Amino acid sequence: MHQPIGIFDSGYGGLTILREIVRKLPQYDYVYLGDNARTPYGTRSFETVYHYTLECVRHLFDRDCRLVILACNTASAKALRNIQQLDLPSLDSDRRVLGVIRPTTEVIGKYSKTGHVGILATRGTVTSESYVVEIEKFFPELTVFQEACPMWVPLVENGEYASDGADYFVRQHIDRLLAQSPAIDTLLLACTHYPLLLNKIRQAAPDNVTILSQGHIVADSLADYLHRHPEIEAQCSKHGERLFLTTDSPGDFDRQATIFYGESIQSAHLAL
Repeated sequence: MHQPIGIFDSGYGGLTILREIVRKLPQYDYVYLGDNARTPYGTRSFETVYHYTLECVRHLFDRDCRLVILACNTASAKALRNIQQLDLPSLDSDRRVLGVIRPTTEVIGKYSKTGHVGILATRGTVTSESYVVEIEKFFPELTVFQEACPMWVPLVENGEYASDGADYFVRQHIDRLLAQSPAIDTLLLACTHYPLLLNKIRQAAPDNVTILSQGHIVADSLADYLHRHPEIEAQCSKHGERLFLTTDSPGDFDRQATIFYGESIQSAHLAL
């Protein structure tokens, strides 16, 4: 039976998560759904993000996904809790929906020596306070500082992530975050688009600052989850197959997706 693991994102960024998951767990089948027609999610209300995310999760369930990963920080911040608590019991209590915030917050304290960590994210994720709340649960001794970077996703999606113009916006937000506390020694890229700006972020940040991307953290967490939940793992099919869906133009998606995923893909259009 074909029961893939579903990977959802508002657009392309989740492909950076999927890339690391496939590298870690290549044997499983995956369906990636990018809601490109309605991106960005970062500027939308909680209610709208919840509605859009639930609609996409339902579609992945219709494709027999027993496990869905919200590979989107905004969706994880604004929709995950409601879906887990309010919707799953009536949709199918045997299925699971996981996010990308908790795996990161479970480990971030291990990287900081000063106890001061910085979060770089979309405005929606920052406003939600999700990282502040979750980090408090696992590392109450940490002090968390946040900086919203509204220009970073447009820079990436318009292919400007390697341009000289991107330097200004990257340095601006790094400087603003570090101005909150010079003791910050760990920066978390809390948006799945931001790894494409990693080289410029490294150039803008002091050498002693550790910069964390989420892909390998989420991949390790998923492997651990499947190990700890053999009843879910047994339901996931293992043919090494990949299916890519987008709510917008497949041609546009395929061209952009290569940048995020690291290899060429062929997607299909999904009308919601």
